[in-house]
Amino acid sequence: MSAEGGTRAVVAALLANLGIAVTKFVAFFLTGFSSMLAEAIHSVADSGNQLLLLLGGKQAKKQATPEHPFGYGRERYVYGFLVAIVLFSLGGLFALYEAYHKFHEVHAGEVDPVDDWRRFVPVVILVVAIVMEGLSFRTAMRESSKLKGSATYPQFIRRAKQPELPVILLEDFAALVGLVLALLGVGLSLVTGNQYFDVAGTTMIGLLLVAVAVVLAIETKSLLLGESAAPDVQQRIAAAIERTEGLDGIIHMKTLHLGPEELLVAAKIAVPATESAAEVAEAIDRAEAALRAAEPTARVVYLEPDLRRDR
Repeated sequence: MSAEGGTRAVVAALLANLGIAVTKFVAFFLTGFSSMLAEAIHSVADSGNQLLLLLGGKQAKKQATPEHPFGYGRERYVYGFLVAIVLFSLGGLFALYEAYHKFHEVHAGEVDPVDDWRRFVPVVILVVAIVMEGLSFRTAMRESSKLKGSATYPQFIRRAKQPELPVILLEDFAALVGLVLALLGVGLSLVTGNQYFDVAGTTMIGLLLVAVAVVLAIETKSLLLGESAAPDVQQRIAAAIERTEGLDGIIHMKTLHLGPEELLVAAKIAVPATESAAEVAEAIDRAEAALRAAEPTARVVYLEPDLRRDR
C-alpha cells in the first residue's frame, strides 16, 4: 500500500506542477514580476523532483546481484536526497538570487510598472495554482493518512521509512505557502505600485524553499545511513521469537532497513544447553517462520543460537 500510495501522490503532484509551471512562465513574461519567475522555477524544480522519485522507485525494484546482495531498495533514499539538493539549489538559491537581482533593478529605477490588463494575469494564475496545488496536497495527505496512524504529520515525516510521501507532503506544503507569498507580493505591488513588495515575496519564497530542502536533507540522510525498524515493529518481532517453543529468549537483536519495505533482522537467540544440534536448528527455523509471519517486511533474517551466561 505504501509504494502504491506514494506513486499516486507523486504522479498527482507531477501533473499539477507541470501545468502550473507553464502558466507561471507565461505570467512572468507578460508582467516581469520576479515572484512569478521564482515560483515558475520552483514548479520546474518540483516537477524534476517528482521524476527523480519515480525513477528511484523503478531502480529500487532491480534484483539483487552478487555485488549488491541485499538489493537496491535504498535507491529510493538516494533519489530522495537528490530531491533535497535540487530543491535547495534550483529552487531556493535561484529565488534568493532573483530577489537580489530584482532589488537592485528596483533601487535603480529600471523596472517599468505594469499598468494595463496584464497586471491581473499573475493574480488569476496564482489563484488557479493555489487550487491545483491544494488538490495535490490533499492527495498526499489522504495517502499519508493510511500509514501514519495516530502520529501527527511532523512525526510521520520524521519517522516514515518511505521517502516519497514525506517529500511530496513537504513540497506541496512549501508550494502552497510559496504561492500565497507570491500572491501577497504581486498583489501589494499592484495595489501600491511599490515593487519592493515583489522583492520581499521572492525573498520569502527562497528562504522557505531552503528551509524545506534542509529538513528533507536531514531526514533522507538518516535513512541513507541506515535506520532500525520502528519500536512497534521490533516489539512484534521480539514477541514472535520469544513465543517460539524450544528457545530461551533473545540475548540481543538488531534491525536495519535495507529499503522502505525491506528489513534485515539479526539476533542472537538463547537455546537450552541440553538440546541437540537438530533440535536447535528446528527451533531456529520455527522462530524465523514466526517472525516473518509477524512482520512481512523482514526479508533478510539471521538468527544465531547461543547459551545464556552469567555476567
